[in-house]
Amino acid sequence: MERARSAHNLSPVVTAALGRLMTGGVMMGSMLKGEKDLLTLKINGAGPVHGLTVTADSKGNVKGYADKPQAMMPPNSVGKLDVGGVIGLGVLTVIKDMGLKEPYSSTIELKTGEIGDDLTYYFAASEQVPSSVALGVLMDKNNTVRQAGGFIIQLMPFTDEEVIRKLEQKLSALQPVTTLLEEGNTPEQILEFVLGDFGVEMTDTLPVQFYCNCSKKRVEKVLHSLGKKELQELIDEGKEVTLNCHFCNTDYVFTVEELKKIQKDS
Repeated sequence: MERARSAHNLSPVVTAALGRLMTGGVMMGSMLKGEKDLLTLKINGAGPVHGLTVTADSKGNVKGYADKPQAMMPPNSVGKLDVGGVIGLGVLTVIKDMGLKEPYSSTIELKTGEIGDDLTYYFAASEQVPSSVALGVLMDKNNTVRQAGGFIIQLMPFTDEEVIRKLEQKLSALQPVTTLLEEGNTPEQILEFVLGDFGVEMTDTLPVQFYCNCSKKRVEKVLHSLGKKELQELIDEGKEVTLNCHFCNTDYVFTVEELKKIQKDS
């Protein structure tokens, strides 16, 4: 998450918002079954940040960006970063590209804009899976990311009512995710706090990272799609063309000679 904050020069409250969405996204991405499956989470809100976009795959790779990376918001009533305020009223769209003819897409209204609550509602409303989503991002005094993490707990069908009751009690008494991480707890230990009474068995672990698969070759396809006339207009201007990747904020520069070659190959 610090890599994303640094790449986009995010304000603290936007770091918290994008960090929560990326954390939720990378966990939801790990639930995808196929090697090439992709998950996209898009938030469009009336608040100062306008929108957030996150993409994750099934291998622990995640990337994201904010429409207004420098958006600011005063602290909320309890002195915390006001993620719900910077997002405002809006919608969350979940898109799963699983190699079928059409990607699966579902849009819900944001309930709080705090993201964890909204993903919890998405699972219940769109996938009919009772879930608990907890997400947190903790900033240092120098505005770098100190901690980021979360969990998603989902009930299997026909879960016993007593188990549900005990789980709800555990979750209601649980400290915030960032507090647990700041105390030095690993993800496994946090799960032990929540689910230890139910007999936790770790079946898999997965490293995660901020990763963007852009390259000059991939970005070049945008120029190929312009057509010969538009390319000629760029060539006639006699200047380099710079294209920017939204996800990692990398600039790719194409010289006039490169433009001529792209036009010839188009």
